[in-house]
Amino acid sequence: GIVVTKKKTADAGAQAAAKQAAVTVAAQVLEFLPSDIVTIGSGDVRKLLTLSGALRAYNQGLVKAKVAGEVREVLVREGESVQLGQVLVKMDTVDYDARLAQALGSLAAANAQLEIARQARDNNKVLLDKAFISQNSYDNTKNQYAIALANVDSAKGAVAVAQKALADTVIRAPIAGLISSRSVQPGEKISRDNKLFEVVDLRVMEMEAPVPTQDIASIKIGQPVQLKIEGVAQMVSGKVSRINPGTVAGSRSIMTYIQIANQDGALRAGMFGEAQLVIAQKNGVLIVPQTAVRTENDKPFVYVIENNTLQQKPVSLGMQGDANGVAVVELLSGVAKDAIVIKTNLGSLRAGIPVKLLAAAAKV
Repeated sequence: GIVVTKKKTADAGAQAAAKQAAVTVAAQVLEFLPSDIVTIGSGDVRKLLTLSGALRAYNQGLVKAKVAGEVREVLVREGESVQLGQVLVKMDTVDYDARLAQALGSLAAANAQLEIARQARDNNKVLLDKAFISQNSYDNTKNQYAIALANVDSAKGAVAVAQKALADTVIRAPIAGLISSRSVQPGEKISRDNKLFEVVDLRVMEMEAPVPTQDIASIKIGQPVQLKIEGVAQMVSGKVSRINPGTVAGSRSIMTYIQIANQDGALRAGMFGEAQLVIAQKNGVLIVPQTAVRTENDKPFVYVIENNTLQQKPVSLGMQGDANGVAVVELLSGVAKDAIVIKTNLGSLRAGIPVKLLAAAAKV
């Protein structure tokens, strides 16, 4: 019985040792999901400059009073759409009607005086030709005609001024767009240059954004821009329309203006936008996600799977940037095309350890 017991005990110990060895081997095999790795390939890398700012209407008009007077009617409110030349405000016209009538009366009187002076000049010309009057007498009536003619011209100018003032009592929209602010009410007495409305045309928007001086040389007029607008799901296309010739006071930046088409009216003034400008690009180069690059003693390297084992490969890097929305970096040397690289940062890994690739988890 004792011998049998020792044999069973020995068998149990061997099995335990085998299990422990199996566990140790299993522990030394790194397992990776397909999402943890990436195959090195060639692609395009773009260096992006990110700018931000608030949107405003490219075309906007400030409506001011051109004459003083009392407001009779205000025909629009905030948010309403208006057309170019549409009537916004009507003012009391009694005073301006009277001024026009007075100017017209003065013009009629001046025309009557002109006709009298013309007849006198013509009559004296006949008398002069017959030597019935002196040249001096004729010249006097000729000068009187010239004075009457000048008076008519002056009266016509006064009529034009009065007509213009009367027309200015009707205030019209300077551009087509939307009323963004209104600061006048019926019954108010307003003076000349009083601010009455703001009108914005939202069909074309603009974003003003500061660009660091070291990057301004990379930006050109007409350069395409992709923008992410707060509250808008899709990316919006725009272009650089203007670049300020001087720097912003107190900063090392230059204002750049990005124009955005807004035909559907989805964008509104004051929305915050983030723009991405391509300031450099390389095509057909080896690229790797930036998450795959690690450093040791300031020297970059990547983890590569070769022959089902993990290897650490030093690399030389080129331009950092974006490739289809993924942060990538150009590989100049160290890793060949089609190499399998660990793109997920799993911390420090030991080179030479066996690697196993797991199948992707089934979707629920």
